[in-house]
Amino acid sequence: MTEQRRAGRPSTAGYRTSLFWRIVTGGAEYVDRRIGWDRLPVLPGLLTLLGLRVRLRQENLHDTGSLPSVNPPDVGPPSGSHRVNRTADGSHNDLDEPRMGMAGTRFGRNIPLDRIGPATPEDVLSRPTPREVSRALLTRDALIPAESVNSLVAAWLQFMVRDWFSHGTSPTERPWEVPLVDDDPWPERPMRIMRTPDDPTRDPRAPAGTPDTRVNVSSHWWDASQIYGTDETAQRLTRTGERGRIRLWDDERSPSPTDFSRVPGFWLGLAMMQDLFAREHNAICDHLHDAYPSWADEELFQRARLVNAALLAKIHTVEWTPAVISHPTTVKALRANWWGLAGERVHDLFGRISRSEAVSGIPGGARDHYGVPYSLTEEFVAVYRMHPLIRDAWHLRSVTDDRTLRHCSLRDISGPGALEVLRATGTADLLYSFGTLHPGLVTLHNFPRFLQEFERPDGHLQDLAATDILRSRELGVPRYNEFRRLLRLRPAASFAELTDDPAWAEQIERLYDGDIEKVDLMVGLYAERLPAGFAFSDTAFRVFVLMASRRLNSDRFFTDHYTPEVYSQAGLAWIDDNSMSTVLLRHHPELRPALAGLTNAFVPWHTATGAGT
Repeated sequence: MTEQRRAGRPSTAGYRTSLFWRIVTGGAEYVDRRIGWDRLPVLPGLLTLLGLRVRLRQENLHDTGSLPSVNPPDVGPPSGSHRVNRTADGSHNDLDEPRMGMAGTRFGRNIPLDRIGPATPEDVLSRPTPREVSRALLTRDALIPAESVNSLVAAWLQFMVRDWFSHGTSPTERPWEVPLVDDDPWPERPMRIMRTPDDPTRDPRAPAGTPDTRVNVSSHWWDASQIYGTDETAQRLTRTGERGRIRLWDDERSPSPTDFSRVPGFWLGLAMMQDLFAREHNAICDHLHDAYPSWADEELFQRARLVNAALLAKIHTVEWTPAVISHPTTVKALRANWWGLAGERVHDLFGRISRSEAVSGIPGGARDHYGVPYSLTEEFVAVYRMHPLIRDAWHLRSVTDDRTLRHCSLRDISGPGALEVLRATGTADLLYSFGTLHPGLVTLHNFPRFLQEFERPDGHLQDLAATDILRSRELGVPRYNEFRRLLRLRPAASFAELTDDPAWAEQIERLYDGDIEKVDLMVGLYAERLPAGFAFSDTAFRVFVLMASRRLNSDRFFTDHYTPEVYSQAGLAWIDDNSMSTVLLRHHPELRPALAGLTNAFVPWHTATGAGT
């Protein structure tokens, strides 16, 4: 291991450090600072984003696995199946480093490890407290809609997050005690927010000042673990044992062995996505059985799991994200992540025409960790805190004639109530309702009120907006201005520069006592001017530029092993031929009029009456 790796700094040896790339990356940063990538025509904008991504890969990947550790997660012995099957816990994805990215390994960082602050009460509970931020800057008075997309974007995002990361169940001892001002109506004083679980692999003998680390109890890989589970026991319980199929948990089939409704954060949108892609897995199994009738249950399950996970990654890359950040340059860039600049048509006609990801996309190209073992990062988690996407009020309507079926609050469709609504209302009607309702914009004063007084399944009352603020402080994610500096972005010099809304600038300045350096990351992200077509901030987008492609680049099942020998030819064809729209229509053909003529299922659908959403 090199000295760089031991220190937790990124190793960039041999990775695009030539004079040419120094010019490209330096030029990209100069143009971005002076003009802004989003103000350039598409081609110069793409070249600027390419240079920014290279610099981010060089400077903003940091390995926490090199810090002192004990009790690493168990890894079974290698076997022949590891070469062609994903494991339940994510182990053996990298055959040379079998623990890389598996469940129970540490989150990495996008900031230098020596810039991670300790989680002291003086910082975590400093004024303004997380609760004061929640009340003053985040509370929704009326929905601020994101009019370019539909509410499936909110359901989809939580469905993805359930696959990507979780810090696990918080311990009940030693909660953070948040002081409250006199007029705060919160029913308990002080407010108690449970701590993020400690890292069980942290070496207690580590030197003083060693940065805090946390583990991801989910697999870091894009492997659809929210459907299949993160250990062998859970995975076996999801399976029927026949033709590779998995159990469905609605009222028409055998229930799931997991009571999802008791999991914190469960709601109707998540239930719908779980159901849709469990059905999609079974449809893939049927397709593979028709193509390869000699395959047994195990082979059908493993191939279908690979195909379903890749289809989810494709939909997120070329449909969900371009809908949520629909700037012409980002739409082109995201499609290039999957198909390269040669495009989808060339891929369909000729397959890959180059090993270069720029020409032919990442899937099927060469795997690359960019000098740092793969993991998701705490900064990636922080910028994905997008609860404002979720509405408080839900008008559920019929797909056939748009008549009202029921009005629901977010409370009505959360927890066990979600399954009651799912049983009482046709799934096609629910999908139609989500597809014709706008979500919220990820901005200030737009946090769902229900989530500010959310009762967890264990009965604990939680202000999720205050919790989101506290989590970034607790996990050492820098405040907004410092975060921008570490991404080589210009910090806000004043509150007026932080946001183009003068009233917001005044509110933030008052709350933070005039100290721009104290502004929390989430507040800055929500306050920023948004690039054209964006539903979230440009600062958050910088982390996506880096991490969205890294999740594909590092995974051998999207790169070296994205082949017919592993997926099967029929499996790869399924991925190529399908989209969110085809998945929806396969399982709910009643949606055809609502989706007619739309090229992206995450934009507003047609209503049965022709009225707007």
